[in-house]
Amino acid sequence: MRSAALLVIMLLSMQVKGAVDKTTGPVGGGNQRPEETKGTTNTANDSDPPFLGNLLVVPMDGSHWVDLKALAQEMGRRGHRVTVVIPEVSMRMGPGKYYDTVTFPVPYDKDLVASLMGDNKGILEKSTVGFTEKIQNRISQFQTFASFLHTTAESLLFNASIISQLEQQNFDAVLTDPMVPAGALIARKLGLPIVNLLRGIPCMLDMKSAGCPSPPSYVPRYMTGYTDKMNFKERTINTMVALLEPLMCKLLFWQFDYISQQFLGEEVGIAEVLSESAVWLLRIDMTLELPRPLMPNMILVGGINCNVRDALPEDLLPWVSGEHGFIVFTLGSMVSEMPEETTTIFLEAFRQIPQKVIWRYTGQIDGNVPDNVKIMKWVPQNDLLAHPGARAFITHAGSHGLYEGLCHAVPMVMVPLIAEQPDNAEKMASRGAGIVLNILSVTTEDIVQALNNVINDTR
Repeated sequence: MRSAALLVIMLLSMQVKGAVDKTTGPVGGGNQRPEETKGTTNTANDSDPPFLGNLLVVPMDGSHWVDLKALAQEMGRRGHRVTVVIPEVSMRMGPGKYYDTVTFPVPYDKDLVASLMGDNKGILEKSTVGFTEKIQNRISQFQTFASFLHTTAESLLFNASIISQLEQQNFDAVLTDPMVPAGALIARKLGLPIVNLLRGIPCMLDMKSAGCPSPPSYVPRYMTGYTDKMNFKERTINTMVALLEPLMCKLLFWQFDYISQQFLGEEVGIAEVLSESAVWLLRIDMTLELPRPLMPNMILVGGINCNVRDALPEDLLPWVSGEHGFIVFTLGSMVSEMPEETTTIFLEAFRQIPQKVIWRYTGQIDGNVPDNVKIMKWVPQNDLLAHPGARAFITHAGSHGLYEGLCHAVPMVMVPLIAEQPDNAEKMASRGAGIVLNILSVTTEDIVQALNNVINDTR
C-alpha cells in the first residue's frame, strides 16, 4: 500500500512543471476555461515511461478541482492510467487529455448549480435586515450547499453499477479531496491507500485524523485572525475555539458519518476513515503559513499550480502590452458578479489609473465601461500573473490566487469574502505582499490609493 501511494508523491519532485501539455486548458485560481479539452484518451508521449500504475481520482468541485486536475494531468502524462470520477452536471470539472473520465448521474441540473453560484453575490450586498435574519439567511445558504454536496456524494456512493465498475479496475490508490469524503469512503470500500489533497478542514479534522499535534498556544484557529505570537487573552480565546472544534466537526460531518455507515455497512465515522490516509498533500507553504507541527506523511504543495501555464489568447495580447502594464481582477470561481453599487465604485476607480484592467465579471454593467477595462467571463489568471506586464492583482485572497501572486511576484489588493480568506489576507499583508480592503465599505478613493501603493511603493 505504501508503494502505491508513492505513485502520487513522485510527481512532487517537479511540482507539476510547465512540461504539462499545453493543450489542456489553463489552470489557476478556480477560473477555468468553460470549454474543457474534449479528448479523454490517456496517451503518453513516446518519451514517457511505460505504464506504471492505476490511479483513481475522486475530486471536489469548484476551485478544489484546480490542483486535483493538475495532478491527474501530470500523472497521466507520465504514463500512469488515471481515471477521474465526476458528476454529469458540475461547476468546473470536465475531461482532459491525459486521464479518462467516468460520469455518474445526479438528481439536479445546471440551473441549480448556477443558482448556488449566484447565491454568493449576496455576500457583497449591504443588507438592511437585522442581525438575526442575516444569520438565518447565512445558515440557510450553508444548509442548501451542504445538501448539494451530500446529494452528489450519495449519487456516487450508492450507484452500485459505478462502484462495481471501479472495483473491477484494480486501482492502486485513490487521490481525493477529503472536504467531501466520498473518495476516502470508496478507498476504504475497495481496500486502497488514500492520498488526500487539501488546503485544510475548518474544524482541523485533517490534523486530528493524521494524529498531528496542534497546540492552541501557538497554532491559531480557523478564522481567528491570530498569528503564532498571541498574548494571554488571544491564547485563551484560541484555546476556547480549539475546545469547540469537535462540535464544529460534528456539525460539518454528521451527515457524512451517517452516509459512511450506510455505504460501508459498519459503525465507522469519517474521522476514522481519514485516519487511515497514507499521504496528506497540503496546499500550503511556510511562505504563507505560520510555524506548526507536521507529520512525516504530510507534504507541502502550496503553489503547485503555478507552473501549469499556457500561452495567452491572441485577443489578450494588446491588453498585456503598454508602458503602464495591467491589473488582473478576479474574485475566484464562486463569485463572478457584484451588486451594482460596488461595481460602479470599482469602475470609477479604474477610470483614474493608467494601467489596463482585465476583469473576470459575468454580471450586468449599467453605464460605460472605461476604455482601459476589459470584461471577460473567464480569465487565464495564472497565465496573466506570469506575464511581466502584470502590475497588481485584485483578489478575494483564496489560496490558489495568493500562491500564484507569490509565485510571480505580483503585489496584491485583497478583498476577502468568506471562509479562510480573511485569515489568508491578513497573513499576506503582515508579510508586506499586499493590502487588505473591506469590500463592503470600500470607496473609489480606497481602491485608487491601494493600487497606487502596491504598484509604485518599492516595498
